[in-house]
Amino acid sequence: MKVRSVSRYVRSSPFKCRLVVNQIRSLPVEEARDLLMFNTRKAARLVLKTLDSAIANAEVNNNANIDELIVDAAYVDEAPVFKRWRARARGRVNRIYKRNSHITVIVSDEKRSK
Repeated sequence: MKVRSVSRYVRSSPFKCRLVVNQIRSLPVEEARDLLMFNTRKAARLVLKTLDSAIANAEVNNNANIDELIVDAAYVDEAPVFKRWRARARGRVNRIYKRNSHITVIVSDEKRSK
């Protein structure tokens, strides 16, 4: 059984979130939580919230045993970008792109065949 959780429109760039998500892919849930709790990046907190939500969904909706869960898949997609500008010399403008992310974590109690 696979259970997923999605955090949408997260205010962190996809590149920064992917650095964190790549570390927890295919790990047992407890090990992934430990890794995220002690990671100093802002994206680690955001991914941890999504992982906790997926664990809770599996436990409540599917009566899954938390000790057997693994992170089956975790990925980050790009969300709409906030476009801002900053005034520069001689009437010119610098563009500022504030990137957003959609974080998806899928937990499973099945062993993944590679």
